[in-house]
Parts: sequence; C-alpha cells; structure tokens
Amino acid sequence: MLLDKLITYLKLDKQEFLFQFNSHPNYPSALAFSDTLNFMGVRNDAYELDKEYWDELPEEFITIVDNSFSLVKKNGTQYSIYSDKSKTINKEQLHKNSTDFVLLFEKSEKLEVKSVSNFQSIIYAVLGIIAIYSLVNQTWYEAVFNVLSLIGVYISLEIFNQKFGNTSAVIGSICGDTSANQTANSCNKIITQDKTSILGLKFSDFSLIYFIGITVLGLFLPSTSFIIKGFTFVSIIAIGYSLYIQAFVEKTFCRVCLLIISILVAQLVISSLFFENTFLDSKILVLTAVLWIVTFGVVLFSDTILQEKETLQKSNTKNLRFKRNYELFKRELTEGERVNFTDNETFSVGNKEAKLRISLISNPYCGFCKDAHKILEDLLEKYPNDISAQMRFNYSPERADEKYNNLISDFTHIYKNRSQNDFLNAVDTWFQNKDENKIRAIAGTNSNLEDLTSLIEMTKENSEAGLNFTPIFIINGYQFPDKYDREDIWFFISELLEDEEF
Repeated sequence: MLLDKLITYLKLDKQEFLFQFNSHPNYPSALAFSDTLNFMGVRNDAYELDKEYWDELPEEFITIVDNSFSLVKKNGTQYSIYSDKSKTINKEQLHKNSTDFVLLFEKSEKLEVKSVSNFQSIIYAVLGIIAIYSLVNQTWYEAVFNVLSLIGVYISLEIFNQKFGNTSAVIGSICGDTSANQTANSCNKIITQDKTSILGLKFSDFSLIYFIGITVLGLFLPSTSFIIKGFTFVSIIAIGYSLYIQAFVEKTFCRVCLLIISILVAQLVISSLFFENTFLDSKILVLTAVLWIVTFGVVLFSDTILQEKETLQKSNTKNLRFKRNYELFKRELTEGERVNFTDNETFSVGNKEAKLRISLISNPYCGFCKDAHKILEDLLEKYPNDISAQMRFNYSPERADEKYNNLISDFTHIYKNRSQNDFLNAVDTWFQNKDENKIRAIAGTNSNLEDLTSLIEMTKENSEAGLNFTPIFIINGYQFPDKYDREDIWFFISELLEDEEF
C-alpha cells in the first residue's frame, strides 16, 4: 500500500510509519492505520459517517478512496486527494469512490520530515563538486561527457534505492505510475522484475557500477580518453541487450531505461567525435582495474547488506505483529497475581477518576528509572484525562541518608503545595540533573522534613507485594509483563483505555 503523498503531507518519517503500520497485528485495517498515526504523534478519532453528513466535516480529514487511505482536503467545490499520488476530484467522485470510514486528526507542529541521510547528502555533494570541477577545468565536450556520467550515477542510485522499497520522486516523474498493475510504459516491470543476476547483482546495478567508473575516469581526461572511448563502445552491448529485453521479452518500454540509453548513446557520440586515441599508460590501466574492482565490490557489498537488512526488517515486522497483539499482551499482563494497593494518594497525578491506573515503582537514585518516568510523563501529557498515575518511590527512613530524606521531603512539599505540573516538572528536573540543590530551590523549603508517614506506608505495601526492584509498572494492579519492553506500552495504550472489561 503506497501512501507517499499522505505521509509527506502529514510530515511523518516514511520508513518509520510504514514499519509501524506493517508490523501492527491488524494490518492493513483502519485500526492499524489509526493506531500508527497515534503512535507517530497524530491524534485521531475514527468514525463511520454517512456521506450526507460529510459537508459538516473539517477541511482536512482522512478516508479510504479507491481502496487506499487518503487525506482529503477541501478546496472550494473540489477535493484534493493525497495518497500514493495527488489528484483533484469533485464531490460526486469522492462520494462514489470512498467508503463511509472517516478519520479526524490533529496535526502536531512538532512533527518533522526526516532530512536526507548524511550518507546521501555526502554523495550528492561529491557529485556537485565533480560537476563544478569539470565545468571549470575541462573542455566543453569533456565537461558535457562528465555531466552526463553524473546524471547516470544519480538515476542509477535512485533505481538502486528503489529496489529496497524506497520510492523515488525522480523515477516516478519520469515513469508516471509504476504500480504493479500497470503494464504499458511501466518501469516497474523492467526494473523490479529484472531477471539478470550476476553474483546477486541485477542489470540496473551494473549501470551504477559503470557510471561511477566512467565518472572517476572522466576526471583524468584527456589522459583516459582512449580507455573511456573503449568502454563507451562496449556499452553498445548493454544498449542492445536492454532494448531486446524491453521490446521482445517484456514487450514494454521503460522510460528511465530509455533515458539511460540516451545518455550512453550521447557519450558514445562525444567520445567518437572528440576523444583522441592517446597513448595508453600502464598507470591508467592499473587505475582502471583497481577502480572497477573497488566499485564492483562496494556495490556488491551495499547490495548484500541492504538485502539482509530488508529480510530482517520483514522478519521483524512479522514478529512484531505477533508481539503487538493486544489479546496476547492482556493475557500476559493479567496472568500474574493482582496487587491491591490501599487508597494512599501520595504522589498521585493525572485524572484520579480515570479507569486506567498506572503505578510506577521507582527510586530517585535508580539509573534505569529516568526512562520509565519519561514514559509515564509522556503518557500523562498525551492522555491527561484518561490516566490516573502514581509514583510510588521506595523509601525507608532507617536506610535513607540525609540527601535522600531531604529530596523526598522536597518532593512531598512540592506535591502538597504546588500544581501537578509543578510536581511533574520537579521530578523531570531531578532525573535530568540529579541535583538535590535544584529541587530544594524549586521547593523553597528549609531544613525541616515533611511528614513522610504515607510514603513509608506506601513503601511497605510495595515490599509486601514483592515490588522491591525498580522500575516496575503496575497497570490496574497487574505488573507489566517481563516479556515486553516498557516502551511497548505505547502500542497497547489505546486498547487499554477502550477495554471496558479490563
């Protein structure tokens, strides 16, 4: 399922979104889509709404158009649709081609599209430097030849990336719709179904190897003109083979392949007309041999690594669908003995009337507790009215030193005399800095200790329940399963909130 335009419009990281969506146990359902958006920070609510009420919808909403999740944006009497591509349709077409499923969402200003990776940025910077060098220091025909090589490298890189599920705007603009269902003028049939395999490399991979090699040799023109001319003549074999496959085997022409063929033909003409048959230096031969061996090795290594990564990601996706199954999680969660705490409300935050109660057994000096508190704080920030939370610090006066006594006293003072946000901010400040003086300054107290009786009783309850290690999450009296990571709670929080039985 392609969702390129939708993901881009919502400013989401495409790879992360697709990974989370594909690994959802209910993929590719509307529930999986909604949960993934929630996980990515896009709050949303799903409805089944008759078309007669769609005029009351906000200007932007998500529905299923032509069997694909699509963002709909009202534009006067027309509707802009964003899914795998953008298009504009009228109201009648929208109602005819869409289901009654409607998802209303809130875009977060914090969401940003991840920039191009540093590795790709370096590659494109190098290509730019080579282009500038050629235009400034070489003759016009040498510069044109090298620029054509750079275009070949760029297109070949885009094709190489597309093999591993990364869509390319450049390839898409050249080929149009490259979906599997399209046969005429389809690049997909030629590129992704390439049957050529030499040491695991496809015909398109050798295009990348060729253009990288020619680009490097082109920097040493005119010394390398004779050997470059030889390679351009050898490229006639590749041109003929590609045209044969397109015309007689697949019986469809690939526009991007024809573009590469055009580049090869242009380079053949330039080398034939302008490159001289210079003396072939042994150093050039050695350079050429090393260059092709290194380039072939790098491309082969990259291809192998990316294929292994793709295989592992697919396997991980299937495993996560199993792991993120709510019924399995709930069974693991509730199979242990339930812990019944008293109504001690010390350090309780959130909505105290909420049905979902989360307790965090922790210790201010516990190194692993920082991340657990961060999870709890983020849950409270995202679901302020749906969660009741309690921080159950383990504290025993006979085993605590003066610093711990003062810290717990300051936390208690802030909790009793300030707002919930002030208390949460103080806890967050502590785990960020571990500075008792900063907490004392926030509390604004003197050396007198608060009454810590309720905290001592709470600690005793923790101990009687065997909750001595930290951090531990307790959800409605059940200890968070050891088989899951604490961060996994994000995958189940929506269903926990909706589960009336739980």
